[in-house]
Amino acid sequence: MPKAKLSIEWLSGCSGCEVAFADLHEDLPKVLKDEVELVRLPILLDTKEYVSADIGMITGSIRTEHDIKAAHAMRESCETIIAFGTCPVYGGPHGGGYAHTTKELLDRSFIKNPTTRTTESPCHVPQLLDESRTLDSEIDVDIYMPGCPPHPAFIIEGLRGLLQGRVPKIGQQNVCAECSRNMEKTDITTIRRSYEVKFNSHLCFLSQGCLCFGSVALDRCRKAPCPTAGVPCFACGGPSMPVILEPQMDIWTLVAERMAHLTNIPKEDIINEIKKQAKTHYAYAMVSPIFRHKPTSLLRKWVQQSQNVEKGD
Repeated sequence: MPKAKLSIEWLSGCSGCEVAFADLHEDLPKVLKDEVELVRLPILLDTKEYVSADIGMITGSIRTEHDIKAAHAMRESCETIIAFGTCPVYGGPHGGGYAHTTKELLDRSFIKNPTTRTTESPCHVPQLLDESRTLDSEIDVDIYMPGCPPHPAFIIEGLRGLLQGRVPKIGQQNVCAECSRNMEKTDITTIRRSYEVKFNSHLCFLSQGCLCFGSVALDRCRKAPCPTAGVPCFACGGPSMPVILEPQMDIWTLVAERMAHLTNIPKEDIINEIKKQAKTHYAYAMVSPIFRHKPTSLLRKWVQQSQNVEKGD
């Protein structure tokens, strides 16, 4: 049986997903030897052409004119397209730029940055789009594999499921399903940020008045590594299935209700805190229609309000 040809393209991203692919370690040669022929991968192969392939995996989001051309070239040359990683699926961490105009971002980075010296010489880089976009805003996507990056186990199972013509055995639970911390009712009355105090390692962050989004984040990391290490979940794998499927259901309302139930902190105080940190807690999926088309999400308004408070307006 001939091996399936796999082509991988890298749009606007950090290469973390490509590294995750290489992190398959001993499984990578096995997969490549028995099931897949790798015909394109920017960080491992010096191939510039878009060769015909059975499977095309695209990482990164649509942020430049070059990304648009590359996405269409992959769609034309590959039979099946996989949006690989949180960036092409939801926009990724740099989707936080959605809260600002492209001019604001460039001015902040290159004009008002005291460490950057600007010149009048032309800049030969691809033209930035008005905002970052998901992959399916430009081309048809067949399979979505979120994660920042996707866990190696999910990569193997996803590829094998596709090659064998079956549904991959990848659960749809949230991060809390794999977290060992216990949810308990406490007398906490104030919200505390993760860097302010030393938290109980056995108790749910929400019970301790610290925002954690594991209950509304899709488990694409396996065994809740961040909460286990003492870091609250910030939903890098994207929103959980209930948030995706229910038009009126949103992350901030669900988290606020749960924390208010587990503590003595008023729900409105929790909601206001989430709004203040909108770019932190929504960044990985900020440009996704899943959030932007929900009537309860006013991300740009929240960010503007927070900036006005910081300026004292």
